Amino acid sequence: MDLATRRRRAALFLLFLVPGLSISSWVTRTPDIRDQLGASTGQMGIILFGLSVGSMIGILSSGALVARFGNRPVMGAGTLLIILSMAVVGGGSMLASAPVVTAGLFLFGAGMGGGEVAVNIDGAEVEQITGRTVLPTLHGFFSLGTVVGAAFGILCTAVAVPVQWHLAAVVVVTAGMFAHAFRAIPRAVGRSGENRPEVGTAPAEGRVWQDRRLLLIGGVILAMALAEGAANDWLPLLMVDGHDVDPALGSAVYTGFAAAMTIGRFGGGFLIDRLGRTPVVRASAISATVGIAVVVFADSAVLAGVAVLFWGVGASLGFPLALSAAGDSGPDAAARVSLVAMIGYVAFLVGPPGLGFLGDHYGLRSAMIVVLAFTAVAIALAPAVGARSVLPASAPDPAVRP
Repeated sequence: MDLATRRRRAALFLLFLVPGLSISSWVTRTPDIRDQLGASTGQMGIILFGLSVGSMIGILSSGALVARFGNRPVMGAGTLLIILSMAVVGGGSMLASAPVVTAGLFLFGAGMGGGEVAVNIDGAEVEQITGRTVLPTLHGFFSLGTVVGAAFGILCTAVAVPVQWHLAAVVVVTAGMFAHAFRAIPRAVGRSGENRPEVGTAPAEGRVWQDRRLLLIGGVILAMALAEGAANDWLPLLMVDGHDVDPALGSAVYTGFAAAMTIGRFGGGFLIDRLGRTPVVRASAISATVGIAVVVFADSAVLAGVAVLFWGVGASLGFPLALSAAGDSGPDAAARVSLVAMIGYVAFLVGPPGLGFLGDHYGLRSAMIVVLAFTAVAIALAPAVGARSVLPASAPDPAVRP
């Protein structure tokens, strides 16, 4: 691996770390934010609808933006929106303004939905260049960010640091990471008419939508991303309201989930290279299904807390494995990754707010039965991801240049 590719991969690690730090920072403070806003579970679902709207705009525009401008500007703009969103959410909390918090989540959704698709496309190309399983490790840095952010959030909650000062510190740290990483991302990668003329064009997109296997891979990522997103948005409140634990312990359980995700992703490459994608995805879906079922149906908070670890390990590999499978499922690799990534981010960012409306009527534990049903279906869809077949390191894709 040449120096430019190593720097590019390291930069992607940081660009995955930034949204992880950000999302866990506000998730661990959702009980405090809810109390400051005086919002019910249903009203929190409405606030999270800002995340859904921003996500849909970012997701639906990402493919065209990458085709027109390339990966670098899109991931740069998306990451900046994520950083700005934390400042806006913190300001909304300070002002006890639900509309401002909603606006901040809109910015986060737009940045995550648009920018992270570009980051995943870039990561898939690095995987092809190096001939190594890279995407699980890249997503592991997202999960590592959630662990670090959650741990800091628990500390801030325990010592009663105001939400706005907590999130302001996150803004400063993530802005520094972005400034350092962005310089190593190559220009013009992914832009239509240059490196990959077919990427983002209507014919390519039409072909990938008609690929049955690719759509089945999309089903896997939809289920597993929903499992991850539901925990990221609702797990602290699920433990507080559904299992009667205090807010600090609810945040600690979420930290356990994030740690399990991180371990699963950093260890995923080893398992995939030795066992293949299908057994790993099937085992992951089974683990997530068992974990969610125990959280939903067990009345013991201790048992539910342990089950969250199975939920986290199970949800850890579905997203990156599906993206990797999409990248080598046929021609037009970037268009395929873009399609599957869009499906995943729809589930990850748009699905969880809908659970809030169900939770308002039936309780959050009952709402999670929807997630349980999706992960159960993913067990049957696991063969769609196929075997690992990235290009050997000695024969990189000639269309990709670092």
